[in-house]
Parts: sequence; C-alpha cells; structure tokens
Amino acid sequence: MPHTHAPVPRQGASDAHQPQDHDQPQDHDQAELLDLDAEVLAEHLATITAWLPVQAPAAPPRRIADLGCGTGAGTFALLDRFPDAHVTAVDSSTEHLRRLREKACAQGVAERVHPVRADLDDVDWPDLGTPDLVWASASMHHMAHPERALRRIHDALPPGGLFALVEPAGFPRFLPPDAPEDRPGLEERCHAANVRYHAAHLPHRGADWGPRLTAAGFSLDGQRTLEVNIAGSRDEAVAAYALSSLRRMRGSLADALPAEDLAALDRLLDTGGPDSIARRHDLAVRTVRTVWAARRGD
Repeated sequence: MPHTHAPVPRQGASDAHQPQDHDQPQDHDQAELLDLDAEVLAEHLATITAWLPVQAPAAPPRRIADLGCGTGAGTFALLDRFPDAHVTAVDSSTEHLRRLREKACAQGVAERVHPVRADLDDVDWPDLGTPDLVWASASMHHMAHPERALRRIHDALPPGGLFALVEPAGFPRFLPPDAPEDRPGLEERCHAANVRYHAAHLPHRGADWGPRLTAAGFSLDGQRTLEVNIAGSRDEAVAAYALSSLRRMRGSLADALPAEDLAALDRLLDTGGPDSIARRHDLAVRTVRTVWAARRGD
C-alpha cells in the first residue's frame, strides 16, 4: 500500500476491493483503480519494502509469494527490492492477472513472475512451494477465514521465513474538510456511511493483526504505520485516482446518504460538469497503511 480488497472476498492490492464474483465486468474498473493506486503510492510502497527486516547475514529472499496480488503493485515493488527473486502472484481475478502478465512482459521480468489464479478462501490452496517471503497487501481483511489463512501461510514458510502483512485504514481521502462548497464535510460523511455499509461484509477491516499473527504461531519482527499525504493539485493521476475511488464508493452509498449529499457527490463525479473533482486544484491523497513483519520461528 506506499492496495488493497468478502462473500467471499476477492483478493487484490488495495482497499479499493469490494465483494464480487469471479471475472465480472466490474473487475475491469477495479483493475483500473488498482493501477492508479500503484502509480500514485509507488514511493510509499517502496518505503515499505525497504523497511522489511531482511538484513545480512541472512540471504535476501529468492522465492516470494504475493497473496492477493491484484494487478501487481506489490509484485513489482518486491522484484525491484529483491532483484534475484521470483514471485508467485496469486489472485482470484483473471483480469487482474492478465494485466499483471502484460506489465511483467513490458518490464522484461516475465520469467520472474508466476501468476496463479486461486481464491484464498477456498479449502484447497495453490501450491506456493517454500517461499522465503510471503506478502499480503490489502487482502487479508477480505478473507472470510483469515485465521485459517494465517496458519497456512505459517506452514508454507520455512523456519525463519518472513511474512509481511500490509493493511490500509479504509479508503483514501482526497478533499479538504470544507469541500465541496455547497456540502462541506461530504467526503467524511461518505466514509462514515461506507464503513457502516461494509461492517457486515468486511468485519476484519481495521483489525489489529499482531495478536492474530502470534496466535497463528508467528513471532513479530516489527510493525510500522505509514501516514501518506500527497499533494496532487496538478497531478492527473491523483485526480483520476480520486475520481475512480469515489465512483467505486458511490456504488454502495445510494441508500446510505441524504439526497443532498448524494446529489453533491454526483456533481463531483460528473466529469463534464463545472463541479467535477477533476477540475479541482485542492486535491491530495491522505491515507494510513500499517505493515506487520512476522517470522515462522520453529
């Protein structure tokens, strides 16, 4: 996250994820949002991978599993961080994996990436081999049975193997508190309604994963919370990210907001209108991501 997403939950790299079936048309929209998340937050994701407790004399990881890889934000950040590594990239969406393959080919690293389609809430998991490092960014809170997944990750790692779990604090914020002018505080009300809507669908979002990791047999090796605040008043990617994120949130808020708020949100999302979010010069990306580093100790 530096993202991300059930009925089972569909795994990916950003909190842009919402419950959905395999390979539905909305997978394309979600993939676009994941790509924007990766572009805008690339520097912060690099900060997280640089923080991972992988130091000499231990050898850097050569076999990595990216669980809920989305369109590859974590996969490619890890390949950059560990140039001798190969990544098994697991996701339930064919569209996400298609984009990941295209990126791997474009970057000349296709031979270092092994995409695997699998739902990590299924009883049968894909064969991950024996990874030195398992990475899960914005995917654990989407799982119906995260404790079971944590035990499987623990058992897949060799003694001393590292698990990096990254979780965002919900959707990013983009607008100042007094925006828009006719409905100040709209974004915070949208977020509050979104949290209420997802309380039943994503009960593990916002969890403290430290106790869950130790209960699964891990020993904690570090924890870091990264606050992100990116000014983006003239950044087209930030504007596109804000537009895509709020559009996705809008889908769950039709019955959760007052009519005046919903109308104000629609004006922000109208790219042809005078109040479009794409026309604003006060956008920023504000979010918080926490990473836990844990090891299998036996």
